[in-house]
Parts: sequence; C-alpha cells; structure tokens
Amino acid sequence: MNANKDLDNLFKLPPDHIKEACEVAGEAFQDDPIMVFVYPDEEERKKNAQYGFYMLYNYGIKYGLAYATSKNLEGITIWLPPEKVYPSIWTMMRLGGFYAMRKVGLKLKAMRRSMTVFKYEEERHKELVPYEHWYFQNIAVKPEEQGKGYGGLLIKTMLKTIEEDSLPIYVETNTEKNMSIYHKYGFEILEHGIIPETEIPLWCMLKNPK
Repeated sequence: MNANKDLDNLFKLPPDHIKEACEVAGEAFQDDPIMVFVYPDEEERKKNAQYGFYMLYNYGIKYGLAYATSKNLEGITIWLPPEKVYPSIWTMMRLGGFYAMRKVGLKLKAMRRSMTVFKYEEERHKELVPYEHWYFQNIAVKPEEQGKGYGGLLIKTMLKTIEEDSLPIYVETNTEKNMSIYHKYGFEILEHGIIPETEIPLWCMLKNPK
C-alpha cells in the first residue's frame, strides 16, 4: 500500500473516539433513506441512529483504515482491505452489535428492517465484485461542517493511499447526491435499483485502478 504522506495530515481514529465518531455519524445520517426506513419515527431516529455505527467503526478501526479530518471529527471515513471486506455476523455483534442492542433495546421491527437492507446489499456486493477489491464502507461529515470540503479531502486522501495496490474499489450508496459525488472521483455505476420490500434506491459503484 502506498505510504501516502497526505495521510499524516489526517487523524487516525483510535478506539477511545468511538463514541464521538458514532454521534457524528448518527447526526450525519439522520435523513439517510436507510435510517428513515429503520426508524420512521424522527425522535426515535435522533436517539438511536448513532448505535448502528458502533459495529462499523469498531471493525474499521481494528481491521481497516479509519480516519477523521482532525481530532474535532469534522468528517470520518472507513475503508476495508480485500481480506476484511465481509465480516461475519458474530464478529460484528462482538464488536458493537450486542452493545447497540443493549442501548436501543430489543426492537424487532427495526432489526428486521435493517437486516432486510444489509442482507440485500451484501448479496449484491458479493455478486457484482467476486474478486479482490477494497471496500469504501462509510463516510460521515457533521451536518454543520458539510459543504466545506471535508468529505472530498477524506476521499482524495484515501484514494491516493491505496492506489498502489492497483485494485478496484467498491462503494454503495442510497442517495443520488452521493452517487454524483462518487462519480466525480472515478466511480462508475455497476447497478442501480430499489432494495426489495423497501422504497430505498441502491447504487452499486466501482472504481477501477488506473
């Protein structure tokens, strides 16, 4: 992997910043179609959205590249290397799933809805790119910091960091806005559709190495 000096200008996310990072993600994803589907009630969404990110961020810190723009966490991103793209359910539960259930409670409807989405997204991921690749798993920017270039800084730095691996990079999104942003950075649409049993759009995208 490329020893990109620009990476030194970012803040490597440590485990003791998980709580703050998940709060940022929870705020950033309040209007995300998946979050609205899982938690239709706005008050419940404001309270519980952050807890779903504990698994992603713990896993990203442990096995992938987890970086923020600074210690202030204006923006955060997670990228997973080829050998860590598909974590087991047990691993994810151990790295934050059980904690999230304790905080949110046993909300079966929300759990079923989230599983409907993530099971389908993983199926499409595995079918569309059945070969070695990086996974651009997550990016979140504080609502009050959006539009200031933090997201672009994270994406450009991470792309430069892993470019010497000469591997494709996969990303999915549920908003046309993000699809357009990723397209600007060289990601092409592999598939676009609606997640079954929902009204959530899904863009599956890939950036091939130069």
